[in-house]
Amino acid sequence: MANIRHDALGSQSQASVETDAGVGSASASLTSLLDYNQDHARVESWLDENPDFFQDYLIRKGGRQMIDAWLVAHALPPGITTSIHNNYSNSEPSSSTDTSPHDDDRDSQNSTRTVSCGSKGSSSGNGTPVRKISAHEFERGGLSKPLVMTIDGTHTFLSPPSSCEVSGQIRKRSRHDVQGLNETELIFELVKDICNDLDVRRLCHKILQNVGILTYADRCSLFLVQGDADQDSRYLVSNLFDVSSNSTVEEMNKKTEIRVPWGQGVVGYVAQSGIPLNISDVYKDERFNQDVDKMTGYRTKSMLCNPIKDTNGDVIGVAQVINKAFDGTFNQNDEALFDKYLQFCGIGLRNAQLYERSQLEVKRNQVLLDLAGVIFQEQSTIDMLIFRILTHMISLIRCERAMLMLVHDNSHRSFSRVFDLEASDMDNEDIKWPFEGRFPINAGITGFVAATGSTVNIADAYHDERFDQAVDANLKFKHKTILCMPICHIGTTRKVLGVFQLVNKFDELPFTKNDENFVEAFAIFCGMGINNVRMYEKAVVAMAKQQVTLEVLSYHASAPLEDGIRLARQKIPSTAALKLNSFSFDDFSLEDDETLQAALRMFIDLDFPGRFHIDYTVLCRWLVSVKKNYRDVTYHNWRHAFNVAQSMFAVITSTQWWKKLGEVECLSLMIACLCHDLDHRGTNNSFQIKSSSNLAQLYSTSTMEHHHFDQCLMILNSKGNQILSNLSQDEFKRVISVLEDSILATDLAVYFRRRNETFGLVDSKELDWSSDNHRSLLRGLMMTAADLAAITKPWPIQKKVARLVSAEFFYQGDLEKKQLNVQPIDMMNREKLDRLPAMQVDFIDTICLPVYNSFAKISPTLSPLREGCFQNRVEWAKLAEKEEKGPKKDP
Repeated sequence: MANIRHDALGSQSQASVETDAGVGSASASLTSLLDYNQDHARVESWLDENPDFFQDYLIRKGGRQMIDAWLVAHALPPGITTSIHNNYSNSEPSSSTDTSPHDDDRDSQNSTRTVSCGSKGSSSGNGTPVRKISAHEFERGGLSKPLVMTIDGTHTFLSPPSSCEVSGQIRKRSRHDVQGLNETELIFELVKDICNDLDVRRLCHKILQNVGILTYADRCSLFLVQGDADQDSRYLVSNLFDVSSNSTVEEMNKKTEIRVPWGQGVVGYVAQSGIPLNISDVYKDERFNQDVDKMTGYRTKSMLCNPIKDTNGDVIGVAQVINKAFDGTFNQNDEALFDKYLQFCGIGLRNAQLYERSQLEVKRNQVLLDLAGVIFQEQSTIDMLIFRILTHMISLIRCERAMLMLVHDNSHRSFSRVFDLEASDMDNEDIKWPFEGRFPINAGITGFVAATGSTVNIADAYHDERFDQAVDANLKFKHKTILCMPICHIGTTRKVLGVFQLVNKFDELPFTKNDENFVEAFAIFCGMGINNVRMYEKAVVAMAKQQVTLEVLSYHASAPLEDGIRLARQKIPSTAALKLNSFSFDDFSLEDDETLQAALRMFIDLDFPGRFHIDYTVLCRWLVSVKKNYRDVTYHNWRHAFNVAQSMFAVITSTQWWKKLGEVECLSLMIACLCHDLDHRGTNNSFQIKSSSNLAQLYSTSTMEHHHFDQCLMILNSKGNQILSNLSQDEFKRVISVLEDSILATDLAVYFRRRNETFGLVDSKELDWSSDNHRSLLRGLMMTAADLAAITKPWPIQKKVARLVSAEFFYQGDLEKKQLNVQPIDMMNREKLDRLPAMQVDFIDTICLPVYNSFAKISPTLSPLREGCFQNRVEWAKLAEKEEKGPKKDP
């Protein structure tokens, strides 16, 4: 029953028509269905009364497209559902009937509609990029539909087709349909057919078919104006040529685009003059091009040709009708009807073009975003980047040859590298890189663009004095059209990085302003991409240089193997003989080699070589290397590091804290003490920041301490100095972590930041040795106490150390005056030497005594450090009192 067609009008035609209501539309009333097909109405009524059966039937036999169509139809405005239904019904023949409700009783006879689908996408399997869309598609008034492309199988910039793009059927009428209408009503009916259609191609097809109806013409053609009037580059183009009453848009899409020069032929004359022509015998008119008939095999007899103008009176196209029926000629009535109808067509066509241009503008931006993504996707090498640029440039602009020349840094007119690519190269699936320097660079043009940053667009190379015709000598290739444009990096200044040179646009067309706009926009992304790649390559080179420098530094920083072997062969005095357990240890009596022996003795007594399987010679060489990497500054040198290590050794052995800290942390603390001032320059963190030194650029806080830690790691990783090579992975990580924490703790800024928490923990007597935070605070206190231990030494030793410290401070003060033009603080000002005792007293009260008071609270064994510090304060206070009463005197 569902396949029985009932024509309420008795029409013999069984052409399918489109429903105005669409799938599932609530506006399709039962009454209208009964008027059209009673069988369908009965089926629908039965389904309404049996919803369970309908649901079961839909679940069992409903296709995915049917469900999608229902969802779309209920999500979109009513007018859009028509085209969705057509697409669904065309793709689901097995589940759709061959009848549909009619539009209009008056149009039931001979009424047919054609579904016009959008462009199909395409993709490429080779490595070269597919032309996602050509810049030519964006020309003014262009009729070409953009190509829907995909990248790696995914949709890119094109949005889903809108309702007017999906397909509205094209209504084809005849005089018989409108016999009862007067001329005004006739034009009104035909204008209604085009007023709501914003698809330029489909609209033009309707215009031509309606024109043919009006004038009884056998064939119709429509030409649209393209090009720029300001540049005198206009021409006419037609994708709709020889349209007949039976032709479809799909058939027209398969035809080759026809171009007519501006002002040439009948069509060119009408476009240029804006005057219609009615020619009864075209072969007698010299403007008619007879070659067209020879090519098509169709003989043209009579012709009526009219311009299509917009509201401003500008010609935007030319409509042409050929050969009136019954071998007649077009009369004045045809001319009048033709002219009236085309006035409405001009408005509709202009609106459609504006709509298409707005759509294309959105797609243009999406294309550029796509291209930007391509540019920034892979930036490892300049070759790879330029290959991507050139392949997409050829695809986008559709030219025979594309060149990219990188401007030399030291010259605005010469090029450091030249890359080129031909359209034919892209057929080679194996091509991965652009070619270098195969073609002449037209130095006169490219040099001018590189020097001035201007754009050069040449429609005929041989008529431009800047073009060197010698570049085509002995070559089959011939330059015709050239577009040359700079590639700039827009930063603080506009710097030309390179030059694009595009040669010979397809079909011998000139490069247009539209091409310039595209290349200019693309060139902005290219400029950023090239600049980024150059920076990346510089960074890679800098990293390589840094690595080489580190290797050289590591080699020279590492002590010779012979020095390590010599130390290993020496007899090492005992701890008692060296008095390493004493808090009043004096290193001034030791030679440099003896300090190395003493340092080695501390490692041996703590059993580090046996516990961590440290090769004895490696340990000796590491100690010599550490000593070698201390600069010969006044105080913060190897001697100071050795004294700090001795103080730490005395603390952890006298208190037996090594049992609580563990061997790993004790090893870390001893290494930290010996390395905590590596490569010290005799200036503090404040000076590094004030002078904007390279170290200050690397580390904004604890500048020197971070550098000391880095130097420590470099030596530990140097060949022949790897004393940690036999530690387990967990032990190694722990040593490095504690090492960094301990060295950074020697920064007094860190001490001040943590002192309240540390002293509070000590005063609360709740020190938990199992807590990582408590152990970190204690290690920090131990490093500070060991670093300042010179203040606890007997007075003669303290006076000597004070002279060394003040001399180094005065050295920094002198540098600040000379290099930075700043007044140093009193402690570093040589002119304030008389205030040294008072400043020492203040230093002890502010920093030192609180540290050693806390130490004594943790362990009474450490009380001698507090007592020694206090005794030295008494001595400094006496000197300060003398300085106030007597003449200035060197302490």
